[in-house]
Amino acid sequence: MALRAVWLISHEPGTPLCGTVRFSRRYPTVEKRARVFNGASYVSIPEDGPFLKSLLFELRLLDEDKDFMESRDSCSRINKTSVYGLPVGGEELWPVVAFLKNGIVYACVPLVEQTLSPRPPLISISAVSQGFELLFGIQDFLYSGQKNDTELNTKLSQLPDLLLQACPFGTLLDANLQHSLDNINFASVTHPQKQPAWKAGTYKGKPQVSISITEKVKSMQYDKQDIADTWQVVGAVTCKCDLEGIMPNVTISLSLPTNGSPLQDILVHPCVTSLDSAILTSSSVDAVDDSAFSGPYKFPFTPPLESFNLCYYTSQVPVPPILGFYQMKEEEIQLKITINLKLHESVKNNFEFCEAHIPFYNRGPITHVEYKVSFGQLEVFREKSLLIWNIGQKFPKSMEISLSGTITFGAKSHEKEPFDHICIGGTAYLKLHFRILDYTLTGCYADQHSVQVFTSGKPKISTYRKLISSDYYIWNSKAPAPVTYGSLLLVRCHN
Repeated sequence: MALRAVWLISHEPGTPLCGTVRFSRRYPTVEKRARVFNGASYVSIPEDGPFLKSLLFELRLLDEDKDFMESRDSCSRINKTSVYGLPVGGEELWPVVAFLKNGIVYACVPLVEQTLSPRPPLISISAVSQGFELLFGIQDFLYSGQKNDTELNTKLSQLPDLLLQACPFGTLLDANLQHSLDNINFASVTHPQKQPAWKAGTYKGKPQVSISITEKVKSMQYDKQDIADTWQVVGAVTCKCDLEGIMPNVTISLSLPTNGSPLQDILVHPCVTSLDSAILTSSSVDAVDDSAFSGPYKFPFTPPLESFNLCYYTSQVPVPPILGFYQMKEEEIQLKITINLKLHESVKNNFEFCEAHIPFYNRGPITHVEYKVSFGQLEVFREKSLLIWNIGQKFPKSMEISLSGTITFGAKSHEKEPFDHICIGGTAYLKLHFRILDYTLTGCYADQHSVQVFTSGKPKISTYRKLISSDYYIWNSKAPAPVTYGSLLLVRCHN
């Protein structure tokens, strides 16, 4: 007996979507059980947007859906149970428990511990009763003593913590959420705060919270049919909380846009006090599908005085930000090179800097260079046998640039020329260095309005984002190159 997901949706007639998801919670561990129990009849939980539209359509709450529709309004579809089947991507998600009360749609998807084809009778699905019990409990909690929207918003913000107590891992323990809240408050009153040993002092001054999200993107590109290009995003969230009090409590939420890439392999700082099970179970080992948890990722914590890394994560983004190829051919004492770089259309075209470093190892100094560049400027460092292509702060409108040229080298002196054990003969690379401010490749961001600080005074909230290249290599496709697997570099070269 468990629940796969829970939603609270405000019905807003006259708006484009006719509603807004005010709260949602998915239980990935229950979802894995549903996949096993339901077998071939399994239908995954959709994202909030498609679920909102499908549910409001089924409940006849969309402004444009007032006309009769056979699939929904025929006599055979008269609903007396508040349990629905929602069309999702050509399939039907069932059972969905849902009802409208005081302008809020309460909905959940209970776990059915058997195949859904043919549909079992509702009386045999005990989780349906639990779903109703939880939704009625949430309704009672939200509107007991509630007088205005401010109080409602306060109670909605308390739901994540309350469900951790009342419905851990999707299993209902106590539908009386007020009782869970009283237990939490009682624990905070009966255990007075003490100065922890790890916190040497307290802060005095203007309260402020700074949140910085830094993503580093790595890539190994080969432009070869028999070797797959690889790329990976590693993110870090750094916080600095200047707050008065012995043990101030802070909750930061990381969010993704609709097309954002889910965060995985999340590691948190020891000061984080609790985590949703969906955050802990999201792993890069598992294939990314529509059921992958995509946030919001909430981190309640008691911050130390100094700056600290709240969490680290990885993400499987669909494409690298810059895709390129590099071809180098040796002709007598000269090298002919051809380079093409293309910025993906989804990436913010506004760099703090962007450079391509093109080193030539195990050769003499550069004596002569003839080149043609479609964009940017080329710098020649003769003694270092290095070319630096300064692309600048923007790619052109075509998003594509190229460089071709011929390089002549002098005799080796075996003293000053750069040496490398891998880059021998035609094995060579170019390395990209770039930084984009106010941008992340996953789309991850910290909404200032979602930051909750439980301390005296209203703090100033500052958020920052940036994407940085790290070990971003494009190898000569006309020669052997080292192969990567995951984050491992195999020195064995592949032709």
